[in-house]
Amino acid sequence: MKKILTLLALIIIIAVGIGVYYMTPRAPDVVTVNDETAATATTTPVGNQTQDNATSTVIGVSVEGRNITAYHFGTGSKELLFIGGIHGGYEWNTVLVAYQLMDYLEANPSVVPANVKVTVIPVLNPDGLNKVVGTAGRFTQANVSSSQEVQVAGRFNANTVDLNRNFDCDWQASGTWQTKTVSGGSAAFSEPESQAIKDYAGSKKPAAAVVWYSAAGGVFASNCHSGVSPETQTLTGKFAAASGYPAHESFDFYSITGDMVNWFAKENIPAISVLLTNHTDTEWTKNQAGIQALLTYYAE
Repeated sequence: MKKILTLLALIIIIAVGIGVYYMTPRAPDVVTVNDETAATATTTPVGNQTQDNATSTVIGVSVEGRNITAYHFGTGSKELLFIGGIHGGYEWNTVLVAYQLMDYLEANPSVVPANVKVTVIPVLNPDGLNKVVGTAGRFTQANVSSSQEVQVAGRFNANTVDLNRNFDCDWQASGTWQTKTVSGGSAAFSEPESQAIKDYAGSKKPAAAVVWYSAAGGVFASNCHSGVSPETQTLTGKFAAASGYPAHESFDFYSITGDMVNWFAKENIPAISVLLTNHTDTEWTKNQAGIQALLTYYAE
């Protein structure tokens, strides 16, 4: 009988101990993450987005010291170069359509063929953009100054040079914009922004270049007194047919000197100008179709 009572007492003591253990609050388990493993999970920030499949290169610095950045998607040997914002805040919608392209490629990395690399320079004239929207990075239409005077001033870089008159095809110190006289700089490539494109294109030799402007609504081929090359004709036709923009062999609304796209042609780089229809819309659906047509073409 004594042994039974002792055994029962022991059982009670054990039961009480177990209950106290499980009823007592305890700190949660701590999991230690290996630093090397954590580092592999980091992503590269691009603009205001976090983009996993893009790399970036600073190709130059503006007059006021702002970076001019190229973003790369894919690793193929054929590089397609897309450029927005050569006229800064005056053509701010060309910057937004470039960012739309970047976001599209980030969300759909498989659209870039294995043999292609897409490079996007969304803002070639960051100082001019900053004048109008208050930043050289991501912005929305709500950030755009409503002042027409400010927007016109944003067309030029901080040296008041029209960058699309500063390239080495028919360069002149004084150029024309519509009915106005504008500065083409002190010499071809006198401006750091245009020099950045010269250096990048000279070292990379892209397979083709597409430059956005506004506003006329069309796709324009390039040439610098050697006629439109067969490859440029192909690019013009494919982008125009897919997008619905009309195709033109040249921009002949008024005489242009020092044009970037025509300089690409002089360097034997097939290039087209895509002019958005107005100064506010990005017409993304049309441009997406044109871009896809080029990606499909260069995938062959």
